[in-house]
Amino acid sequence: MNRSQVRGNQAPLRLGTRRSKLAMAQSGQIARAVSELTGRPVELVEITTYGDTSREHLAQIGGTGVFVTALRDALLRGEVDFAVHSLKDLPTKQPEDLALAAVPAREDPRDALVARDGLTFEELPDGARVGTGSPRRMAQLNAWARTLGRAIETVPIRGNVDTRIGYVRSGELDAVVLAAAGLTRIGRIDEATEKLPVDTVLPAPGQGALAVECAASNAELAACLAELDDPYTRVAVTAERSLLAALEAGCSAPVGALADVLADGQVVTEMRLRGVVGTTDGKTLVQLSTTGPVPASPEDALALGRELAAEMLAKGAAGLMGERAL
Repeated sequence: MNRSQVRGNQAPLRLGTRRSKLAMAQSGQIARAVSELTGRPVELVEITTYGDTSREHLAQIGGTGVFVTALRDALLRGEVDFAVHSLKDLPTKQPEDLALAAVPAREDPRDALVARDGLTFEELPDGARVGTGSPRRMAQLNAWARTLGRAIETVPIRGNVDTRIGYVRSGELDAVVLAAAGLTRIGRIDEATEKLPVDTVLPAPGQGALAVECAASNAELAACLAELDDPYTRVAVTAERSLLAALEAGCSAPVGALADVLADGQVVTEMRLRGVVGTTDGKTLVQLSTTGPVPASPEDALALGRELAAEMLAKGAAGLMGERAL
């Protein structure tokens, strides 16, 4: 089957997705784009992952991979034609039998605060209870609070957006932190009381981006899906994930990373990659950045991430990586 046959075939394409409201919203977005691209209907196939059913905190069950393995298994069994993931959920090593066919243009990568009484983070009182399941967020939020001369209590939480925001609405927590992209995709970004500045809280590598994956053997479909790829997003998340992979060195860590392009007027000239790793109490952070030409290829982006990771390891990052990155 060539690309014209992919487009000419009227059989529905099957898109594997998690069942959550957020996953269905972002998969629906990609389904519409693929349908417009191919002229074929796209049906969503709901798949339950281990991360959806386990009640353990993500740091305990391993974080990356727990939301994608079941989807990938369905791809390899031929039960679905392609799958959509939140890119930050993907393990850094890409399986040879699966193709990361497209990384569409990224949504806002920042974290968002949903706090009682419309408060911003700097307005939270001393001892405020802030919910998040992410050691990465815990490390940076605690460090930020320390610079403000006060302390917060970071409370591990899980659950969907309704559950997490519900902790604030019920008064159990003063605030929760979620990905701004997720709130935007389900039409609830107005409930955020603040989008956290990346100069203070770096997002997870790949946050805000989606990954469209199919079987590597289906080269025709992969070529069609590749038309959804955004080259700047692709090189940015490749650099971020390269940094994460180099820092992990066999274990996981509370790592934040963001690559963004810098423009001179309307011309993109450089890419800046920032990384952070720290202890969840916020007492120790290693933060570094590097700026250089926009990577011309994925290999260049990989090298950029590895180079910054090497600098961070030289500054003591290795001793801070006993906790899971989310």
